[in-house]
Amino acid sequence: MSFDGKQFKRLERAGYDRLGSRYLAAAGARGELAAALLAAARLATGQRVLDLASGPGLLARGAGDAIGGGGLAIASDISAGQLACCPDLPRVAADGEALPFAAASFERVLCGLGLMLFPDDQAALREVRRVLKPDGLLALSVWGRACEVPLVEAALACMRRLLPPPKVARPSIFRFGDPDELQRRLASADFCEIVIRPVRVTVEFADAAAYWQGFLDLAGGAAESLSRLPAEKQQALAAAVGDELAPHAVANGYRLDSTVLIATAGPV
Repeated sequence: MSFDGKQFKRLERAGYDRLGSRYLAAAGARGELAAALLAAARLATGQRVLDLASGPGLLARGAGDAIGGGGLAIASDISAGQLACCPDLPRVAADGEALPFAAASFERVLCGLGLMLFPDDQAALREVRRVLKPDGLLALSVWGRACEVPLVEAALACMRRLLPPPKVARPSIFRFGDPDELQRRLASADFCEIVIRPVRVTVEFADAAAYWQGFLDLAGGAAESLSRLPAEKQQALAAAVGDELAPHAVANGYRLDSTVLIATAGPV
């Protein structure tokens, strides 16, 4: 199956546009991860910060609080529908592989769980490097290995079990889950002083239905593809995902412990 980057982006944009405020509500469960990424960014008063693949602006809002009124935190995302959820923030709808900002515009660039969604990660990293000041810092997070991220892998495994292979190829969201691979990708885009550390994220669900809805509310292009399935197939997936969740059952539902990698790096 060949990969069409433009088609992939259209699907992702449509998915996140459709999710709207539901993404904002579901993403709140990851507050500890956002706090860890903001801490790694070493934000300071007066800085200019770009939040790339910002979604509804959670990181941009946190960055704005940290840098104060003398700084500037911009939320940027390919989905105008997501950015509509943060109308009070400076925001720019843009493709992260071709940013509409001048060179050396920002002291910090943030990218929370976004790098693995760029079809051309190297183009996106080159753009980040271009807009960073020479002494600037990139702070990003990516999912760990698939076996370490049941929060996402349970749903994907259920889809693989019940559905035929997708018609539109998707880059694996776990493709940077190996710290060595993430290190190589950052270094190949001319970043240095790379520091990578794992962070554990715990999310609990009352039942399988709550898990499945939480996945759909965050899944972007995958959720868009699922929405186009016949209703009976969508219902079958929701009913079957409990099999994948069984190893994570606790007394009051399901508890999923997952690994996220947080990396910081500066331009060479």
